[in-house]
Amino acid sequence: MTSAFDKEFSGEAVLEFTDSDFMILKPGNFVRCAVTGDPIPLRDLRYWSAELQEPYKDAYASVKRWQELNGAGS
Repeated sequence: MTSAFDKEFSGEAVLEFTDSDFMILKPGNFVRCAVTGDPIPLRDLRYWSAELQEPYKDAYASVKRWQELNGAGS
């Protein structure tokens, strides 16, 4: 049985990222990795860039994005 809470927090969320936390601008239960496009459940979100306002699915994706922006090889 789906509750009103589940309906409100379903779909893709919109977040604002700070250095140590994020604020939910539009409720949802996931965001998409800026590198891979994979969905990331909010409960599992650990990596993001406050400067770029981008979420990453894991440390590897975060480093890959940094390398892309800084001209470092893969």
